[in-house]
Amino acid sequence: MTSPSSFGRKELSFAERLARTIEAGGPMTLAQYMAQVNAHYYATRDPLGADGDFTTAPEISQMFGEMIGLALADVALRAGPRQSPCYVELGPGRGTLAADALRAMEQARFAPPVHLVETSPVLRGRQLALLPHATPHDDVESLPTDRPLLIVGNEFFDALPIQQSVKTEKGWRELMVGLGQDRTFAPMAGERPVDTRIPEALRHAPEGSVHETAPVGAAIMMTLARRLMRQGGIALFIDYGYEGPALGDTLQAVRSHRYADPFADAGENDLTAHVDFTLLGNAARQEGLAVYGPTGQGAFLERLGIGARAQSLARTAPDRAAEIEAARHRLVDAGEMGALFKVLAVAHPDWPRPEGFAG
Repeated sequence: MTSPSSFGRKELSFAERLARTIEAGGPMTLAQYMAQVNAHYYATRDPLGADGDFTTAPEISQMFGEMIGLALADVALRAGPRQSPCYVELGPGRGTLAADALRAMEQARFAPPVHLVETSPVLRGRQLALLPHATPHDDVESLPTDRPLLIVGNEFFDALPIQQSVKTEKGWRELMVGLGQDRTFAPMAGERPVDTRIPEALRHAPEGSVHETAPVGAAIMMTLARRLMRQGGIALFIDYGYEGPALGDTLQAVRSHRYADPFADAGENDLTAHVDFTLLGNAARQEGLAVYGPTGQGAFLERLGIGARAQSLARTAPDRAAEIEAARHRLVDAGEMGALFKVLAVAHPDWPRPEGFAG
């Protein structure tokens, strides 16, 4: 029976609940803040498209997913007569990339079973409506263990929690998130020294410097790498980022296709950070995988033949030729997504070298 005193009680918002947690337990790490904020954000909406907060490459053009699908099919077919691999996508959004990739694979007479790793119930519903035969997973631990894996992660690692350390007059301290004067959230330096977390070459940086690391992303990469070493296969990761180690604050929030304050309106903005591809590559090498790249997304797509695909689509639909060419430019131009976004491949050492990478 409901208590009479509960009638009329206002339900707390996510931000209010998070503020009460900090009020009771003190400031939390940036990684904890980012994990909780993004978990709520993705669980409660479809953030993609013109009416959402951001647009990803698969939503810009079918050509993106088609190139990814053909690259994976090519590697799998060249790998020889093995047990049939499965297609795995991490954080598949609406399922658009997977649908385009699988359609291209079918053209190459290759049709692997599909497994989608997604924690958002809203997005999982969109994915299964588009790909009803796909098998959903809450995490990578439940993926098949009896066959090679063809893994794709597009803008997956950028949304994972990061740690930030800031150089203070007392040395390096972990960045924490506490309460501001108006009960919004505010970043602040913690008390515990974290100098040993900083690479030696960067340790003597000037006061105010920020260093980022992504232990959650590295752990996921190592888990996937162990699977690829045992089962065979390849993974392609596409994201915006850099080759570390480096200094700099890359934490950002996006809402309605505009940058926002990462510490305001908690749970209503998408929080991301640039990906350290060196960290991911080293995690894969540690488990014995071959690593290719990172290379710019534009160069990768051009080597795979996106130009020829754009021409083919334009011939089929001449009334959309300008739209198709504009989408190609957005995906490959250095001033658009072509340079900031990078592609990293990690593969079982016995599997063929993937196309799209120089050398």
